[in-house]
Amino acid sequence: MPMELIDETKERMTKTLNVLKAELSSLRAGRANAQVLDRIAVDYYGTMTPINQLGNISTPEPRMLIISLWDAKMIPAVEKAIQKSDLGINPANDGKVIRLIFPELTEERRKDLVKTVRKKGEESKVAIRNVRRDLNDQIKKQKKDGEITEDDQKRLEEKGQKMTDEFIKDIDAILQAKEKEILSV
Repeated sequence: MPMELIDETKERMTKTLNVLKAELSSLRAGRANAQVLDRIAVDYYGTMTPINQLGNISTPEPRMLIISLWDAKMIPAVEKAIQKSDLGINPANDGKVIRLIFPELTEERRKDLVKTVRKKGEESKVAIRNVRRDLNDQIKKQKKDGEITEDDQKRLEEKGQKMTDEFIKDIDAILQAKEKEILSV
């Protein structure tokens, strides 16, 4: 039973880390990245469908994405969805493909992105600590109910703390890499 708690805690912390990675990958850092389109969906014959499921997305140049849709009739709808999104990019099309040209980031925009990255990192750290708190609450309950000994309680709490420290270290490393990516010109 006690090891199940540790496994469950590790799983929840890993999910938190994966959510952070996904959120950061969708942040635009000066170079074109197809993942920025993952959150944008288009009404495709009555079904909201992500752009990446409507065609091929390629990166011919570091600051350009080309979207080749399988159904050319969808070009206006996809363009409209991109314009409405928070990307801040105006798509251009030639009737066959949609081109997205990513402008160079200004110094101010880079600083804003770094702030956003740090905020998301802090939220993830808080989530990791909340998972640890839940674990400690469950351990205390088991001790109170006589399911585990005091030694087990201390050992499990130490394991939970060690795991928390490792995940927070991972978050810091991810944040540092993303900040470096954003600030590199």
